[in-house]
Amino acid sequence: MAARSAPSCHLRLEWVYGYRGHQCRNNLYYTAAKEIVYFVAGVGVVYSPREHRQKFYRGHSDDIISLALHPERVLVATGQVGKEPYICVWDSYTVQTISVLKDVHTHGIACLAFDLEGQRLVSVGLDSKNAVCVWDWKRGRMLSMAPGHTDRIFDISWDLYQPNKLVSCGVKHIKFWSLCGNALTPKRGVFGKTGDLQTILCLACARDEMTYSGALNGDIYVWKGINLIRTIQGAHTAGIFSMNACEEGFATGGRDGCIRLWDLTFKPITVIDLRETDQGYKGLSVRSVCWRGDHILVGTQDSEIFEIVVHERNKPFLIMQGHCEGELWALAIHPTKPLAVTGSDDRSVRIWSLVDHALIARCNMEEPIRCAAVNVDGIHLALGMKDGSFTVLRVRDMTEVVHIKDRKEAIHELKYSPDGTYLAVGCNDSSVDIYGVAQRYKKFGECVGSLSFITHLDWSSDSRYLQTNDGNGKRLFYRMPGGKEVTNKEEIKGVHWASWTCVSGVEVNGIWPKYSDTNDINSVDGNYIGQVLVTADDYGIVKLFRYPCLRKGAKFKKYIGHSAHVTNVRWSHDYQWVISIGGADHSVFQWKFIPERKLKDALHIAPQESLADSNSDESDSDLSDVPELDSEIEQETQLTYRRQVYKEDLPQLKEQYKEKQSGTSKRRIRAPGNSIRLHFVHGYRGYDCRSNLFYTQIGEIVYHVAAVGVIYNRQQNTQRFYLGHDDDILCLAMHPLKDYVATGQVGRDPSVHIWDTETVKPLSILKGCHQCGVCAVDFSADGKRLASVGIDDSHSVVLWDWRKGEKLSIARGSKDKIFVVKMNPYVPDKLITAGIKHMKFWRRAGGGLIGRKGYIGTLGKTDSMMCAVYGWTEEMAFSGTSTGDVCIWRDIFLVKTVKAHDGPVFSMHSLEKGFVTGGKDGVVALWDDSFERCLKTYAIKRAALAPGSKGLLLEDNPSIRAISLGHGHILVGTKNGEILEVDKNGPITLLVQGHMEGEVWGLATHPYLPICATVSDDKTLRIWDLSPSHCMLAVRKLKKGGRCCCFSPDGKALAVGLSDGSFLLANADTLEDLVSFHHRKDVISDIRFSPGSGKYLAVASHDSFIDIYNVMSSKRVGTCKGATSYITHIDWDFRGKLLQVNTGAKEQLFFEAPRGKRQSIPSVEVEKISWASWTSVLGLCCEGIWPVTGEVPDVTASCLTSDRMILATGDDLGFVKLFRFPAKGKFGKFKRYVAHSTHVTNVRWTYDDSMLVTLGGADMSLMVWTNEVEGYREKRPCDSEESDTDSEEDGGYDSDVTRENEISYTIRALSTNIRPMFGIKPHLQQKEPSVDERQGVVRPPVSRAPPQPEKLQTNNVGKKKRPIEDLVLELVFGYRGRDCRNNVHYLNDGDDIIYHTASIGILHHVATGTQSFYQEHNDDILCLTVNQHPKFINIVATGQVGDSADMSATAPSIHIWDAINKQTLSVLRCDHSKGVCSVSFSATGKLLLSVGLDPEHTVTIWRWQEGAKIASKAGHNQRIFVAEFRPDSDCQFVSVGVKHVKFWTLAGRALISKKGLLSALDDARMQTMLAVAFGANNLTFTGTISGDVCVWKDHILCRIVARAHNGPVFAMYTTLRDGLVVTGGKERPSKEGGAVKLWDQELRRCRAFRLETGQVTDCVRSVCRGKGKILVGTRNAEIIEVGEKNAACNVLVNGHVDGPIWGLATHPSRDFFLSAAEDGTVRLWDIADKKMLNKVNLGHAARTVCYSPEGDMVAIGMKNGEFIILLVSSLKIWGKKRDRRCAIHDIRFSPDSRFLAVGSSENSVDFYDLSLGPTLNRISYCKDIPSFVIQMDFSADSRHLQVSTGCYKRHVYEVPSGRHLMDQAAIDRITWATWTSILGDEVLGIWSRHAEKADVSCACVSHSGISLVTGDDFGMVKLFDFPCPEKFAKHKRFMGHSPHVTNIRFTSGDRHIVSAGGDDCSLFVWKCVHMPH
Repeated sequence: MAARSAPSCHLRLEWVYGYRGHQCRNNLYYTAAKEIVYFVAGVGVVYSPREHRQKFYRGHSDDIISLALHPERVLVATGQVGKEPYICVWDSYTVQTISVLKDVHTHGIACLAFDLEGQRLVSVGLDSKNAVCVWDWKRGRMLSMAPGHTDRIFDISWDLYQPNKLVSCGVKHIKFWSLCGNALTPKRGVFGKTGDLQTILCLACARDEMTYSGALNGDIYVWKGINLIRTIQGAHTAGIFSMNACEEGFATGGRDGCIRLWDLTFKPITVIDLRETDQGYKGLSVRSVCWRGDHILVGTQDSEIFEIVVHERNKPFLIMQGHCEGELWALAIHPTKPLAVTGSDDRSVRIWSLVDHALIARCNMEEPIRCAAVNVDGIHLALGMKDGSFTVLRVRDMTEVVHIKDRKEAIHELKYSPDGTYLAVGCNDSSVDIYGVAQRYKKFGECVGSLSFITHLDWSSDSRYLQTNDGNGKRLFYRMPGGKEVTNKEEIKGVHWASWTCVSGVEVNGIWPKYSDTNDINSVDGNYIGQVLVTADDYGIVKLFRYPCLRKGAKFKKYIGHSAHVTNVRWSHDYQWVISIGGADHSVFQWKFIPERKLKDALHIAPQESLADSNSDESDSDLSDVPELDSEIEQETQLTYRRQVYKEDLPQLKEQYKEKQSGTSKRRIRAPGNSIRLHFVHGYRGYDCRSNLFYTQIGEIVYHVAAVGVIYNRQQNTQRFYLGHDDDILCLAMHPLKDYVATGQVGRDPSVHIWDTETVKPLSILKGCHQCGVCAVDFSADGKRLASVGIDDSHSVVLWDWRKGEKLSIARGSKDKIFVVKMNPYVPDKLITAGIKHMKFWRRAGGGLIGRKGYIGTLGKTDSMMCAVYGWTEEMAFSGTSTGDVCIWRDIFLVKTVKAHDGPVFSMHSLEKGFVTGGKDGVVALWDDSFERCLKTYAIKRAALAPGSKGLLLEDNPSIRAISLGHGHILVGTKNGEILEVDKNGPITLLVQGHMEGEVWGLATHPYLPICATVSDDKTLRIWDLSPSHCMLAVRKLKKGGRCCCFSPDGKALAVGLSDGSFLLANADTLEDLVSFHHRKDVISDIRFSPGSGKYLAVASHDSFIDIYNVMSSKRVGTCKGATSYITHIDWDFRGKLLQVNTGAKEQLFFEAPRGKRQSIPSVEVEKISWASWTSVLGLCCEGIWPVTGEVPDVTASCLTSDRMILATGDDLGFVKLFRFPAKGKFGKFKRYVAHSTHVTNVRWTYDDSMLVTLGGADMSLMVWTNEVEGYREKRPCDSEESDTDSEEDGGYDSDVTRENEISYTIRALSTNIRPMFGIKPHLQQKEPSVDERQGVVRPPVSRAPPQPEKLQTNNVGKKKRPIEDLVLELVFGYRGRDCRNNVHYLNDGDDIIYHTASIGILHHVATGTQSFYQEHNDDILCLTVNQHPKFINIVATGQVGDSADMSATAPSIHIWDAINKQTLSVLRCDHSKGVCSVSFSATGKLLLSVGLDPEHTVTIWRWQEGAKIASKAGHNQRIFVAEFRPDSDCQFVSVGVKHVKFWTLAGRALISKKGLLSALDDARMQTMLAVAFGANNLTFTGTISGDVCVWKDHILCRIVARAHNGPVFAMYTTLRDGLVVTGGKERPSKEGGAVKLWDQELRRCRAFRLETGQVTDCVRSVCRGKGKILVGTRNAEIIEVGEKNAACNVLVNGHVDGPIWGLATHPSRDFFLSAAEDGTVRLWDIADKKMLNKVNLGHAARTVCYSPEGDMVAIGMKNGEFIILLVSSLKIWGKKRDRRCAIHDIRFSPDSRFLAVGSSENSVDFYDLSLGPTLNRISYCKDIPSFVIQMDFSADSRHLQVSTGCYKRHVYEVPSGRHLMDQAAIDRITWATWTSILGDEVLGIWSRHAEKADVSCACVSHSGISLVTGDDFGMVKLFDFPCPEKFAKHKRFMGHSPHVTNIRFTSGDRHIVSAGGDDCSLFVWKCVHMPH
């Protein structure tokens, strides 16, 4: 059938009519070449007005909706809609893609903007968060991303005058962004009183932080910084959609149809009203404007583009028009002229000239138009309308001929008959009406056969018949003109149709896909002459088919450009063009038809450059009949490599399983002391891999098998292994320098490892871009890049910078399998991929790759390509096909083909002068450099084997899968798993071999020789030498595959069980048959000789029986019955009397030999029996070998050493494990080894236990391991040994550790009340009317009453009152030591120290005590570190608490800053949800390591200067406390935590971790590790919870320093200068010991230091060592400096230990203040001297404190209800009393010093008369207080007391009677001595809108009486004016405290404010800045 191949003609897009003005803006610009760039549908258009020519960019796959022009005005960025939308940056001159940015946004890309240099691009998504994303677009890399806004964003722009600043605007907001590190931080624009809060539609940035923006109401808003400073009212009368800045000024365009030009300061220059011009119309709306010199471009809502020359502004020139709103359906072609007619829902009908590419006529109708037709003479034009009418116009002048409405539903199709006499009109109500043209369209008939709406009509050539299609897909025929239905098919057979536009019918069957019954093809038009058919469908695709195409699923060529549905398509009258129209995109596309004969000249139009995606069914479209696939290739394409369980999933499964099974912790026996080491592997993976065999620099051979990379030394016959993979390796590539290898594996998130062949260590691991597996890799010629191909559904192709581990570009490769990827050796940005029916040439474009299909032309058919290489120029490429040809390509064109092999060419290799190829025919061919001549061939035959060759060649001419040259030899890998070396002269040496395809199960080791036998599904039995010669000794072919084998006890005979139920006995030396039996139908699964003389042979089969044979008499003597499932393992006892049997149903059965009688043996007795062998996996002795992960992986095999000590097992996940025997109790501990990929089918120890032999089922490899006995091990650290399960013990309990582990950090924004308040908040309470109001009295404005007294008695603060305008943080007393560590460091040679508390970093000068602060964090800091590298001096990193990791402002973040000038250098927003608990710089200072508090405790590495995240991985399932880089390394670090120590390596972008190995020391157990330090030679020290310090060499525990401290070792510090280590722990001070110790480099000797703090126990949380001094931070919030020489302690910083600090009092006249806290201390602080003067330990938590008016006494209220009065001079107790049981909340002296008021949480205030002396008897108390007391204030005359309470009510009482004062007028006249109340009308304004959960907790009015400060539950200090009776008063905010500021006070003279913190236990002293006079 011809239709099986695509037509050989072609369409080329020639013109697009239209411009996208709807729902888009700012999308029209002049390029540097004065061309005009815009977009329509899915096409970017570059229009040259001079030449009237269009160029098209077609890299998008859906509607383009945004466009930005690069500052140099050549490059364009466009963004599209779609599920996975991407951004293309392309060149407007060549219309080629430069870069593709993808994989970040969803839904669509709403706005784009380049920065000033054009290096970075910002994009905004259409997702729910309107994500804002910044790109390094050349590299295709995302730099930063943040949620943009909750509502739509309309415009975004870089500030071109300030670096790293952006502005975005949209629905009711404008935001000013700054970019630092990877953090985009927004500040909302403040509209204030200057303008209304409204939607901002567009913006432009100017110098001096000025931003101009256009608003929805037509005003222009002018911003300075983030504040609105003025508005330009009525700039337009409606919304301003577009604003464009240029050298001369700004142009704006709006919905009012006006363009306004403004100068640079936004003064108006001129206005152009387009509605008033000739071309204008009512309702014209401007969507885009661009001003360049004297030209202005304007794009309108209705798809027009105007060009205006400024000095002739009333004559705009219309350069583009198109249909606007609504859908476009009607299309008709003029029968004789090159004209097309379109009509749309916008009610216009338009006539286009296809030659001039212009609109030549337009007419507006009354109704939306749905279809059109022109009569054969070209005079009449009929239009079908949506309302069921149709109108006929004269084409000449568009005047109406007739208007007829016979129907109510839309007319969807109408056509004139070929003779011009009739018009058929098809309606949506399923009828077709026939009208006579000459009879003024009188109705002649109707056709009513359809049951659904009419979609298509066609007339027969003689006008006698009409065929119709309807919505049900039915095709019907009618006689004309009457409309009678034709039911007789014979009558229709000979009819010739005048046109073919129907979508159903035999002739067009092929346009439908084979298996779909969809109706998504909207239109068809047949070209009879060219025998082509063009179709239009709902997916925006125009296709060309051959006509007729009879069979479904015909091949086609496809063209994209339209965005959604293409509604109609037609050939022009002379078949020169195809016209297609888009429904939603309103556009008209004109395609040039290029017939076959012209194709040759038009080669340049070959494949269209497009992102591979657009060719959704690419591989099928233009292929002709493809030859049958070669069987081998077919087999290979069917391999899926999918796993039920991927190794990556194990930890997760284990966790899930653990949660289900809790509480089974029996003490488990420890892992065995022995270990095994991989020694030799027999096998090479050739059956499904190609080109995976190479020579290294030094002539070793590198290849892979199973999960192992093998380096084979052929001189010494030894192997070394790369064991970094955990599943099948599928591909291997060699670095051009031949020292590094890249290997790709199977996996859920499969990785590519790049490793060094000398050290066998990984250099980089690449992950995160493929699924299922990686099937091809290749290095670039410079060795810097790597390309990889995945086996996911779209076979994605990825380009990497492998050293950095960075993904450079990614693209979808092909639907079908790709076999090979090759990088161009001359141009690093180009590569080719080859595979099934696939050859593609790619070039890199930023983050994407652009692929072009190889163009075959007439030279041949598309074959499957099996291999490919580049030739001697960048244009030349060669590929080997599945039919044995070599294709030669130039650029993307096939030049010629050469026959090279019989059968597929599997491998090619390019040499300096020529090529070498290998094929399925087993021939190696050498070629000259152009494939003209074959110079030499080598056939791989047994005869050619060199005499010294090891092993045997299984068959002649094996299929060759890999070829490599070097060292004078050709290296050949075969499908049979052999590796051969061919000498140039012909002899062949066999180096390596393994089993062929099929699973290997049978394994037996010889009873006294180091040999073993294997038998496999490949129908061979083989004998292998395990001694140094490591070769295959013998092989024999079997008639069937086998599953088991066994040597007889004397080693002479070999029994083999086959899969057909037969078994045979062979001579063990010659492998010749001795005897064979066939008694069973199913597989023989195990076969065993009885011990001793080997008298009996037990044969187990899958049909659940075991037959016992007498070997001597060759008779069956017994059968064991009773198993319910197939037999898996059998073992004999030593006497040869008992058989132990395992079955598939997990039964363990026992039978007596030889009769086979079943025995039941109690499980306890089983291990007492002495078994001759043990291969059982069931029973009590083996309980421990079953893994934690539940049912998933089966243990398939086991084998016990002859000393019965070690049990080796193999399982379905490819693990080989060693257990101690017997392994009783669940989940025994083990050592585990990964080398096999999937299931290990068998394991056997050799006769002397010196080696373990294991078989991999599907990987067909035989692995030999040496057994290393305990003690022998120290020499080399072993590979992969670790038990899955952690130990139960963790070394004890410590309250501080538990507290730190369990603390939950909440972010500030979520904090709630610190006090249990209830009731209605003040700003929500209804105001009670005053007495006057109630009585209706209206007071005169000027009252005769005396003036109201002062609200507050003002102390003498100078003559004039000066309000406070700002607060500056001056001092902080506090240090976060209670739950943070390693957070005090020296800077500047010990002159300064740096530490943190709350959310501020503090630099403290040691000598003077002055402090400076870093205040950029917006929440609590949890960790701090200092960069030690001399290049980064004084650089500090701090990590903070955060919310979820959504990259928003509350996300956890790390700040890197300069400690001296407090400049932020970088902000890293991170994925550590909850917070960052540890940070550490690398040795070079360029990398930063961070650890999170998220449930996975993620470990992340950053390149902090760029804000780039390099690598990230889940760290541990429990808390990690600290992670630190080794001080000499940039890639190695150690993390410690709860029962956790891990040693990490950074390889590229991957993190590899090893758990610490304890097994080397006998009684070592994993404890909770708290701190880490480092020594030389890879030593690591970790401090534990028990006080021990563990010493690790690499990752193996080598000794324990017992009881280094008596309590947990919380802090360790490595001195870089001399390597000494400081440790800090929790101890009681004693004569010998101290909480701080200084050790030598090996932690052998130490010197202890006591901290003379007077505490019962010292708990050190941080240590650091400077010159001769040790800096210590303690749990008690002290920072102490200890001299190394004299051990003298100097306390530098003091603070409260536990909070909250509730009580605060300032001295009446001096700069002192007191604080009282939960830690039971009251402390006296001196602001001037910056230190603590004194502290009193009260023994109980203190709640409140107060000075007497003279300052000579202090009253303290306690949590237990007691209060104490001290004399200041002597600190003696003057008196104390306890009248209450609950906490005292406030205590006050009256201003005349006579009374003491005590307010408590018992809802009471007690009065005491101090003049009666220290007996302190209560004289009265206040009654009916509704809730607990918060604050109290006395009046100035000591006669009243105001009380604020916990139900948001303020009461006033008389003193001392305690009577409640109710008269509001009287209350208003009181003058207060102090004001600390948060309640009352005077302070209503302090309550904020956002306080649903959190409250204002404290307040204080200044002594001057005009300023007020408050503290709240969010940790903010706010400054207000006093009084502030208006709601939501204006204020300034000051951040720094953690949540909850508990108290706040002015010091005397209003010089300072002191605020006390709740959660942070810190005191902040703020300096008041007064307004100047």
